[in-house]
Amino acid sequence: MSYRLLRAGFDLTVHNRSQGKVQEIAKAGAHPATSTAEVTAAADIVLTCLPDITTVEEIFLGENGVVANTRPGQVLVDHSTVGVATSKAVAAAAAEKGALFLDAPISGGTERAANGTLTIMVGGPREAYQRALAVFEAMGTTVRHIGPTGTGTVVKLVNQLLVGIHSVAAAEAMLLGAKSGADPELVFEVVSSGWGQSFMLARNAPVMINRDFEGLRAQMQVLLKDLGLIQELARELDTPTPGNDLAFQLFKEAAERGLADRDPAAIVLPMEERAGFEIRRVSREVRTS
Repeated sequence: MSYRLLRAGFDLTVHNRSQGKVQEIAKAGAHPATSTAEVTAAADIVLTCLPDITTVEEIFLGENGVVANTRPGQVLVDHSTVGVATSKAVAAAAAEKGALFLDAPISGGTERAANGTLTIMVGGPREAYQRALAVFEAMGTTVRHIGPTGTGTVVKLVNQLLVGIHSVAAAEAMLLGAKSGADPELVFEVVSSGWGQSFMLARNAPVMINRDFEGLRAQMQVLLKDLGLIQELARELDTPTPGNDLAFQLFKEAAERGLADRDPAAIVLPMEERAGFEIRRVSREVRTS
C-alpha cells in the first residue's frame, strides 16, 4: 500500500515496529520515522493498517499515540479490521481534538494491495472521505463511502463472514470430490465455471492441491479474530449467524491444534484427518495416437 502511494506521487512518511521494513520503503522514496508521534506530526492524513484491536487501541489511544498528537482538521484513517465499538471510540477521541476519523478497512489480500486493486469500505464524515479519496484511489479500485462512523467496519465484517463460510465450504467440497476419486484440479476447474464458484474457492483450491499452507499471504488466526468480531456484532444486534458460528468453531479448533499461523486454506487439514484422506494432485498419463 505504501509503494502504491509513492507511485502516485504522495509525500509519504512511514513507521513500523520492524524498522527493516521502514528502511526498505525509505529506499523507494518515503521518509522514515521511528515513532507514531513522528508520523502524526508529519502527515495531513494518517493511515494505519494494524493486526488486531489491542494494537489499534494502543496506536490511536495510547499515551503517545495518534490521537494524543493529532491536530484540528487532521484526517485519521484506520484500515484495520476491528469491532464497531473500537472504531467509534477512536472517532470520539479524535473529535475531542478537532480531528476527523475514518474507519476504512480493506479487502483483497497482499496481491491486490501490491497492484492497487484493493476494495476499501469507508465509514465516517463525508468531508474527511472527500479529502482522503485520492489517497484511497491510489490503493484501491473499489472505494465506497458507506455511511457514518462504524459502517465501513460493518461491511468489512460482512465480507469476512463470507470469507469464513466460503473457506469452509471450499475445503469440504474439494475434499468430498477428491476422496470420491475425481481429479481435484478438474473439480476446481469445472465447479469454477458453474454456480458453485466463489472467490475463496478460486483462492484456496490451488493452495489445497499444491499443499502450500504456509501463512505468507494470510493467516488463520487473523480470520479467526474477524469471525469472533462477527459473533459479537451478531449478539449485539440479536441476529442469527449460524454459518459464521460453525466457521468460527472450526477455525478455533484448527487454531488450537497448532494451525493458527497457517494459511486459512489449512482449514481443510482437520477435515482430511477425519476423512482419512488428503487432497493431492493426480498424475495424468499423456497418450498419443
